[in-house]
Amino acid sequence: MGVRRRAVLAGSVAATLGAPAIVAAQGTAWPHGAIRFVVPFPPGGSTDPITRIIQAKLIELNGWNVVVDNKPGGTGVVGAAIAAKAPPDGQTWLFVFDSHVLNPLWTPNLPYRDAELMPVMQIGRSAQGIAAYPTRPYKSFAEVITAAKASPGTISVGALAASLAQIYLAFLQKENGFQVNTIPYKGGGPLFQDALGGVVDVSISSLANMMPHVRAGKLKLIGVTGEKRSALAPDTPTLAEQGVKAPPSYAWWGVYAPAGTPAPIVARMHEAITKAVRTADVTQKFVEQFDMEVVLSAPDAFAALVRQEQELWGKVIRDNNLKPE
Repeated sequence: MGVRRRAVLAGSVAATLGAPAIVAAQGTAWPHGAIRFVVPFPPGGSTDPITRIIQAKLIELNGWNVVVDNKPGGTGVVGAAIAAKAPPDGQTWLFVFDSHVLNPLWTPNLPYRDAELMPVMQIGRSAQGIAAYPTRPYKSFAEVITAAKASPGTISVGALAASLAQIYLAFLQKENGFQVNTIPYKGGGPLFQDALGGVVDVSISSLANMMPHVRAGKLKLIGVTGEKRSALAPDTPTLAEQGVKAPPSYAWWGVYAPAGTPAPIVARMHEAITKAVRTADVTQKFVEQFDMEVVLSAPDAFAALVRQEQELWGKVIRDNNLKPE
């Protein structure tokens, strides 16, 4: 997203999301009681710590009672269903990773409908990283492609199952005419266990999860998927710089609310999260720990992103007959 686009979004948010300090919700001042942030993943990873950083800052700035409720299962489906069925009174919010928008594409019989959740905001985004086991000969992803063309299907690449990384890898193969052996993993723990053990030759994941292993010398970063190099790894070229046919791709984090949550409450929470994330110490943590480009989009812009992602990656899933495992 360009600077001009972000500036327009920022102006839109400022113009449309002004909200009074006290909001009426079903005849009661909001918030009334504990605010629940549902995280559809276990502690660890990136979504949980990002949510907890925001939680702590909201408590500090507003004195609210905010609790994080981890509800893992089914690549985020279990937690999303809980949030979707919650009363739309502003007391329940869902914090998601980008895989959330893929669930309707993978799973025909979700325990909730997409329409039962309303997009509130994209918090931020981060490029994905591609890394090789240190003893493998690849110095760039372009070299992986060359080797894969010479010996199709022999290079193993680990990626989270039912994730944007898995879909993006399929897209790269089709666009660039090579074939690898994609190994889907149920979670980041098993993925990195095998990546660090050399069980897979290459792995793809968010830079937020990958960089600690790269810094420790346990993985060799050979490419990033953003439109520009990452500040966390300025010496690693983007895929485009390597001559790979690839649009920029980002991991991202966002917030939803149960459909029907009153607009003034959504505006107030958007305003509160925006203020919390723009606090210098929170922004610094997000940049340094997660390589995050802070976005803080308006609800309509976030909804447009969701539609765009589902359309683009849905086509890749169908064209390649991908399965979430």
